[in-house]
Amino acid sequence: MKTKDIENIELKFLDLDDYQELKTTMISAYTNMPDSYWKEHHIKSLIHKFPEGQVVIKINGQLAGCALSIIVNYDDFKENHTYVDITGNYSFNTHTNDGDVLYGVDVFIKPEFRGLRLGRRLYDYRKEVCEKLNLKGIAFGGRMPNYSKYSENISPKEYIEKVKRKEINDPVLNFQISNDFHPTRVMNGYLEGDRDSGDFAILMEWDNIYYKKPSKKAATKKKNVRLGLIQWQMRPYKDLDELLNQAEYFIDAVAGYRSDFVLFPEFFNAPLMAKDNHLSTPDAIRELAKHTAAIVQKFSEFSISYNINIISGSMPEMKDGRLYNVGYLCRRDGSVDRYEKLHVTPDEAKVWGMQGGSQIKAFDTDCGKIGVLICYDSEFPELSRLLADEGMDILFVPFLTDTQNGYSRVRHCSQARAIENECYVAIAGSVGNLPNVENMDIQFAQSMVFTPCDFSFPTNGIKAEATPNTEMILIADVDIDLLRELNQFGAVKNLRDRRKDLFELRKK
Repeated sequence: MKTKDIENIELKFLDLDDYQELKTTMISAYTNMPDSYWKEHHIKSLIHKFPEGQVVIKINGQLAGCALSIIVNYDDFKENHTYVDITGNYSFNTHTNDGDVLYGVDVFIKPEFRGLRLGRRLYDYRKEVCEKLNLKGIAFGGRMPNYSKYSENISPKEYIEKVKRKEINDPVLNFQISNDFHPTRVMNGYLEGDRDSGDFAILMEWDNIYYKKPSKKAATKKKNVRLGLIQWQMRPYKDLDELLNQAEYFIDAVAGYRSDFVLFPEFFNAPLMAKDNHLSTPDAIRELAKHTAAIVQKFSEFSISYNINIISGSMPEMKDGRLYNVGYLCRRDGSVDRYEKLHVTPDEAKVWGMQGGSQIKAFDTDCGKIGVLICYDSEFPELSRLLADEGMDILFVPFLTDTQNGYSRVRHCSQARAIENECYVAIAGSVGNLPNVENMDIQFAQSMVFTPCDFSFPTNGIKAEATPNTEMILIADVDIDLLRELNQFGAVKNLRDRRKDLFELRKK
């Protein structure tokens, strides 16, 4: 049929009244297996058990194609299961509404309606059902109708690879791969009588990126996450209480917008060094380190009272007689985690005698997994890639830069991290001057939230940006589900397309 002759295309649930036309359609679709059509009692059973899984496409009122499916507990079946196994010897007693995978029983298109991409419509419908019912994914045994032509010379595995490389044309397998299904294993003896496939089948799977594992807890992980960034003004404070009052003011303001995270800059507490400016620079920062425990304790209290996850930027901390640049994640459930700056700048090492840390990991939160890299660490792509491999969705970069040159390094490297790791990146820095603090004279910053560059995101990869060198807060919403879509369906797939056959990255 030609497109110009189509007056109406309708996707509808299969009805038992459609059976005779369905039988005729199936016989015409499977010419090499003329006796392999569903009996009326089979269709009746499928409609009774799972009506939503049985659909047909009608063109101008004529049945053109059909898709049949059931829901199964996927772990109940052996890896090399057969068609008889999965259908319960065609009784479909394997179907259960409490299952976790939508299993495709059959899909066929009447020959005269092929070429209209009706199969894609049926596959898209299955995906919508899978997402609606919160199932892990879709699976089915895919035929290899051209394999019999090559079976004497190559194995099924080699056949699949040649089809992927377009060296062999298999219209069924090509169609399934183009619809985001991936082959997971070859199954022998899957469908009895399928001589064209040499009795082999390919187990094809599609993963539901929106699947949420059922939780017995009242709390759920948020998918739309609100970020609050503090572009902190460096100003004199008479004591720690006054600095904490200013910090609480910003936390209160950001929490008032129902933000999920608040990010402070690197060394935001540096003004407290003013009273120790008479000391040597290394001694002054070690005096500053004495406030870190009290600040962390207070931030943890703030995170609970304001119901917000606080990323404390960074502070100096003494540990086993050594000076480190560290920060703390204070979650709103009261738990606290510590992160370290791994690469200290030449200035930090030379002027303060600061040491690089040794621990890097992604952190679980009620808004998914996050990572934190302090300033200079953002300029080393291996670190964020390790975090991405652990499932990081949002990378936070607290920074402190004195010149626009230094800021540009952090800014452009952070934006690159968002693209290559398919994640959001939020950076926050300090502005203003500290004339009475040695080695902290001037600051330059523009806090920003970066995104990947693809159709669902801003074309320039910038979600939000603060006014440069002005004290302010920046609020931005990010959608975690868009990252899942990007990973599966993006114009490019930076994480999935890595040549792991050539290189690998791992922690020591």
